[in-house]
Amino acid sequence: MRHSGCSNLVRFENVGLRYGMGPEVLRDISFHIAPRSFQFLTGPSGSGKTTLLKLVLQQLRPTRGTITLFSRNSASITQDDLANLRRRIGIIFQDFRLLDHLTTYENVALPLRVQGKSESSYRNEVVELLRWVGLGERMHVPPIVLSGGEKQRAAIARALIVRPELLLADEPTGNVDPPLARRLLRLFVELNKLGTAIVLATHDFTLMDQFDARRIVLAEGQVHVFE
Repeated sequence: MRHSGCSNLVRFENVGLRYGMGPEVLRDISFHIAPRSFQFLTGPSGSGKTTLLKLVLQQLRPTRGTITLFSRNSASITQDDLANLRRRIGIIFQDFRLLDHLTTYENVALPLRVQGKSESSYRNEVVELLRWVGLGERMHVPPIVLSGGEKQRAAIARALIVRPELLLADEPTGNVDPPLARRLLRLFVELNKLGTAIVLATHDFTLMDQFDARRIVLAEGQVHVFE
């Protein structure tokens, strides 16, 4: 597992975001994400959790303020540099984004294939990870035959295969039942113990109450941090 030498992986300083000439949807956002840390990103539906994650990924650019990513001011990051920085981040989307024409194994291995790595260099690692998330018996089937919970675990495995320093998970338990949600949360906790910083976006307070972690709360366009 690689680890950043900087004091924070991500830092927002007085960040604001507006679309066009409209009002700011996020304003005066300031917080940081430390290496190896675990935090919930929470707030009501529509409060901007996904938007905030997109700012971290630089899929959106702020209209004011400063975002620092791995000690780099985002305003000075080139597209080539951004591609390299994103390889240090794992992302789990709400809609999984698995490719139905590939097997579960091939979906999880895809980020490594895109990097140009040979299958012989990663096969054992992919198989081991799939077994770790409970998909060892499902690795050779396409996603279309997987249950919602199995698809979620496949998406998690795909995000983890690059051994990210930072994992952004957008409502990763939103489509599963409570027992599986707790199982997935334990998976994230174990991953965090291995050294990956976790930002888990959720509005499930029952789930959050089961684990003592920092909370970044979005409400009315502003952030409130509870350590």
